[in-house]
Amino acid sequence: MAQIHGGQIIARALKSEGVDAIFTLTGGHIVPILDGCIQEGIRVVDVRHEQTAAHAAEAYTRLTGRLGVAAVTAGPGVTDTVTGVATAFYGNTPLLVIGGRHMIRQELKGGLQEMDHTRLFHSITKWAATAWQVDRLADYVATASRHAFSGRGGPVFLDIPMDVQFDMVEETAVRFPKSYRSGTSAGADQATLEQIATAIEGAERIMIFAGAGARPGEENRLRELAELLKAPTYVNSRARGSLPYGHDLLGNHARSQAMANADLVLALGVDWDFRTSYGEKISTEAIVVQVDADAPKVGWNRAAHIGVVADPLAVVSQLADMGERLGRSDVPVWTKEIMELEKERSESALTDSKDDSSPVMPQRFAREVAEFFGTDAIVAVDGGDIVSTTARWLQVSTPGHVLDPGPFGTLGTGAPYAIAAAVAHPKKLVGVVFGDGGFGFNGMEYDTMVRLGLPVIGIVGNDGVWSNIKTFHRMAYPERLVATDLGVRPYHEMVKGLGGYGEFVEDPAEIRPALERARASGLPSLINVHLAETMRMSSNYSQ
Repeated sequence: MAQIHGGQIIARALKSEGVDAIFTLTGGHIVPILDGCIQEGIRVVDVRHEQTAAHAAEAYTRLTGRLGVAAVTAGPGVTDTVTGVATAFYGNTPLLVIGGRHMIRQELKGGLQEMDHTRLFHSITKWAATAWQVDRLADYVATASRHAFSGRGGPVFLDIPMDVQFDMVEETAVRFPKSYRSGTSAGADQATLEQIATAIEGAERIMIFAGAGARPGEENRLRELAELLKAPTYVNSRARGSLPYGHDLLGNHARSQAMANADLVLALGVDWDFRTSYGEKISTEAIVVQVDADAPKVGWNRAAHIGVVADPLAVVSQLADMGERLGRSDVPVWTKEIMELEKERSESALTDSKDDSSPVMPQRFAREVAEFFGTDAIVAVDGGDIVSTTARWLQVSTPGHVLDPGPFGTLGTGAPYAIAAAVAHPKKLVGVVFGDGGFGFNGMEYDTMVRLGLPVIGIVGNDGVWSNIKTFHRMAYPERLVATDLGVRPYHEMVKGLGGYGEFVEDPAEIRPALERARASGLPSLINVHLAETMRMSSNYSQ
């Protein structure tokens, strides 16, 4: 009988889950897992920091719909993933971190990097456990996956003692679970659906606000529903791209006015948190229909008149199926008014974006970047003010193709997200928009991009300061500014030194040509744009 080691069992279980790449920084405690992945044909993407491995695994899930996996060594390898895991937890992204662990026979003896990892992860995962038995490793992976994809989804953690990974077992003694998690999404029951439909029929000023997006391969009929109701539609987070850039009903600049004047808000997987002013801008007279897969989110911070615990996009499909009943033949006056306001504000922003000043003004930077990446690229965003400015201009028209860190507000996600995008979609144009602060966290991952031949195009808006923090600090303690200035550093030279392509740009007219030269180089690249330092305040501090 053939024998296999624990690392092979893990790899086979991951392969049956659809995983074709894992993200790692090598270490002695996980060598059997890496060996198993090589034997099973799973790509091993090795990065320079375990935080990157966790962030990249999150992006892999978001881009493929399959389980993203980071494998890291024990002790500091595991603790380095905490920020990535927390980002996925608050962003509701399924991912699996597999940690190496000291040998069972060394338990409580002070072995190398001995630590009780699982206790560390209980508050930021949906499930955390240790796999003690080699013949049950596949079952542990299946259990982890079930938890990761349950409800809204979220990260899980599994550590595996080193000797369990090395242990050999008869292949026939291992049970590889099948059909171990549901692939269907539940919608609303008929009575609740009728209640929603009746509310929609009685409303004159409907606003759609979507935060939940479809994973690749899932049905997303949000555009169809918006066109049936002829309602102004706003999207954030994972829902971006559900309506294509330039759609007549897609809002961007007048969300607050829409919330203040709507008589019905259809909230689909939306968090009423700091990004949405805690729901406080919604009219007190409006009916709020809130649909969320996570029951505690319904009614959080803002009362829901009709609260529905269900998959938001499943409910969208149910409502779209009622088109004969809910469809509107004419565009409501309300919708015309909101979209006219959108047009006015868009034209104002366009005027600002034509500024020829040097250093470059943020709106000009944002427009040039958005026009270069266009509608089909995958764009990761990593920073504060310049990212929030640029995000309004991005033209991405595919759900999931804007990769932001979500409500945790993590810096350092840009390079890891882009690495995952280039691995998952090697034929796509992949870009990163950095703030200069954000670049400093994981900029060394350009080494990974160069080693692995991943032609990611990065652009950094470099004003030499922690911009929104300096604004806040200046407001609070103007006479004692400290730790707010970075200087306009030559980050592009670092990328060139690692074997990539880089340029420094001060003239706004040179941004687009520099990006085109970066693309033509075929190398991982960074265009370092000198931005004007301006007084701006991000949503973290201005609500």
